[in-house]
Amino acid sequence: MAHTVAIGAERRSDRGKGAARRLRASGRIPAVIYGHGREPESLSLVEADFEKAMQDVEVGTTVFDVAIEGASVPALVREVQRHPSKAHILHVDFYEIRAGETLTLEVPIHIVGSPDGVRNGGGVLDQVLREVEIRVLPRNIPERLELDVTALRVGQSLHVRDLQITDAEILAEPGTTVCTVIAPRVEEEVVVPEEVEEEVTEPELIRKEREEAEEGEGEED
Repeated sequence: MAHTVAIGAERRSDRGKGAARRLRASGRIPAVIYGHGREPESLSLVEADFEKAMQDVEVGTTVFDVAIEGASVPALVREVQRHPSKAHILHVDFYEIRAGETLTLEVPIHIVGSPDGVRNGGGVLDQVLREVEIRVLPRNIPERLELDVTALRVGQSLHVRDLQITDAEILAEPGTTVCTVIAPRVEEEVVVPEEVEEEVTEPELIRKEREEAEEGEGEED
């Protein structure tokens, strides 16, 4: 079942960068809500309230009940813009949804357990696919899809067809790899060539002088 979080909002008429800066300076953030052919409506949210609402939830699959001056509008967060170097939020996009409307959205895949190939084979788990696209009614939106990898051995993989989901349709190809256990890397042994002792040769002149001296010592007077 879809996870739902309530958040309050106010309509705003001031637009532009200057208005947005003033809004953020007051502890609020600009937002917009759209969908179903309606004109985009400009809103503002209390930044601290929205940050708190996002804690411990998957933002992309959580239904937000946006209370706009007393009227509650169910919506999904389409985008959260953050400052590139600071933590604060710059803007939020909401997409209004309706109970009987089928939605297409990305759901995160969470790995559960430690693979046998990692625990006993020294392998490394590589998660190739982290989100999967599904088609689902709002009331059936799963917060995440869990995939148990405990039995996975070195060289084995799990695929989209191994994902379990009810009341929704997975749109990705069934054979798409989600994760695999990679064999441990074997470091190649570096062979150091043995040192070859070089034959030390004496200079020709020294050898000749020594031979003549030895012959002289052997001669009798």
